[in-house]
Amino acid sequence: MKYIEKLLNGAEVKWMPLGEVAEIYGGLTGKSKADFEDGNALFVSYKNIYDNYEIDVHNLARVKVSDDERQNKIEYGDILFTGSSETAEDVAFSSAVTSVLKEPVYLNSFSFGIRFNKGVEMMPEFCKHLFRGSVMRKQLKLTASGVTRFNVSKARFKRVLVPIPPLRLQEEIVRILDKFTTLEAELEAELDCRKRQYEYYRNQLLSLDVLIREQGLDKVEYKALSEVAEIRRGKRLVKSELSTSGNYAVYQNSMIPLGYYSKSNVSEGTTFVISAGSAGEIGYSPNRFWAADDVYYFIFTDGVCSKYVYYFLLIKQQSIKRQVRRASVPRLSKSAFEKIKIPIPSLAEQQRIVSILDKFEALTTSISEGLPKEIELRRKQYEYYRNQLLSFA
Repeated sequence: MKYIEKLLNGAEVKWMPLGEVAEIYGGLTGKSKADFEDGNALFVSYKNIYDNYEIDVHNLARVKVSDDERQNKIEYGDILFTGSSETAEDVAFSSAVTSVLKEPVYLNSFSFGIRFNKGVEMMPEFCKHLFRGSVMRKQLKLTASGVTRFNVSKARFKRVLVPIPPLRLQEEIVRILDKFTTLEAELEAELDCRKRQYEYYRNQLLSLDVLIREQGLDKVEYKALSEVAEIRRGKRLVKSELSTSGNYAVYQNSMIPLGYYSKSNVSEGTTFVISAGSAGEIGYSPNRFWAADDVYYFIFTDGVCSKYVYYFLLIKQQSIKRQVRRASVPRLSKSAFEKIKIPIPSLAEQQRIVSILDKFEALTTSISEGLPKEIELRRKQYEYYRNQLLSFA
């Protein structure tokens, strides 16, 4: 017998079309770009919905709304959905309004909300888990309509069947699942703290003052990046040459591999910079890969550690990104970083700093160890129990 069947203990779960048990309303209408520059009212952004099981009321955006406008306001108990996406998999992501709002809050125009009819007992705290669960996601993905951009078909959405279990069961499921999400939130807060600690120590270790104090002024000098490295641009690949698996990852305009290729054009332990798309992102790969034409990669002179420079460039990442040329595709020229001055201590000192920072980075970013691994395990555990508890017959 399934665990959910034990909790039900013979009680009935009704499945009803959303169009029969809830009112559907739209987001802001008639707004221009200028209305979002200096707003007098709060609204829930698309990202707030997509990123959170429940709306983050401490992270609301602003928009201009005059007193005579007729705009829909969200309320406690509403469930908000993203209305469109670049992929069918990502349409209709949900977030529940689990806080009582003290002032009017509106909804992003690329989103919509539902409000359950009076007499329909659906806890928003229960819905935040329900609509993100696999059973509901299977239905919600089927509401997608489009080719290059996917939008929710309201007609299909109204036909989505929603389970309505007894209130006592909703409360019990919330009690169980909230324990997992609370633990995950605590771990994420701890990870955020560790990341800030890591950034502080990274900046300290790579500061000239510290290097001078530890090594002496005559042993440390600043050199431009172009003085210590040959800066090369990657080579373009024909898409037909890419595969979904292979020996070497292909980096193009993102830190996520575009695909895989049978050859590599860089050596092991390479620092690189993305020049388009995610322009200004700094990468390092211990393994060989293929650098495509939107990647600059560095070949360092003797006495310079590639990963040491990688860590130093991370400190400069924001100033590099400020030089990205904004266009339909963001672009970064070599001049944005080739003149960056880098303190170059002895090779042994560079390697010592890298060893310390590697340990911090593993703790804060590695999925195979440290807090990210713990968070990933807790998330999988939560998803397992969510699917068990929300798999109503």
